[in-house]
Amino acid sequence: MSDLWSALCLVVVFEGLLLFAAPAAWKRTVEQMLQLSDEQVRRIGGVVLMLGLVALWLVRGG
Repeated sequence: MSDLWSALCLVVVFEGLLLFAAPAAWKRTVEQMLQLSDEQVRRIGGVVLMLGLVALWLVRGG
């Protein structure tokens, strides 16, 4: 359970870093995402999810 909380905290740190370091780029990205259909956003989310799972599997000793 500790690993889960650590991972979630790292996600928050990463998101905060993006907002802190490149706020204009983050805003442009969000504006572009708003132009996409729900299906396109869902597909992007699925790809990111799969990449994250593969990366986690490799890091954890796959």
